[in-house]
Amino acid sequence: MPVIPPVPNRDDQYFWDGVADGRLLLQRCGDCKVLRHPPQPMCAACGSLAQETIAAAGRGTVFTWLLSDDRIATIVELEEGVRMVSNLVDVDRADVRIGMPVELTFVELDGVALPQFRPVGVA
Repeated sequence: MPVIPPVPNRDDQYFWDGVADGRLLLQRCGDCKVLRHPPQPMCAACGSLAQETIAAAGRGTVFTWLLSDDRIATIVELEEGVRMVSNLVDVDRADVRIGMPVELTFVELDGVALPQFRPVGVA
């Protein structure tokens, strides 16, 4: 199944700019400093419209996963505390475990750069 390219908007443009730059950026409330992902125009914690971004460490654990076509879809709980939907790469599905430590990698699929995750230590 081909990858549909993202169509960034004002709420997530920073995210895709970061991906193009090889960085995983997270949105943070400019007032109460609560992190949020996916991007939102307003903070759910305090209602503020103020936003800033921080670079994520790119490490986390598998929160849950499922097999989708030939890909392993996952929700990764990042070290920063937010969860992110992505894919697992460089791993056999028989080896995937909830709680497995993973790290960020960027993969180009159908000409689209996407943040993906792989088991820690896989080169």
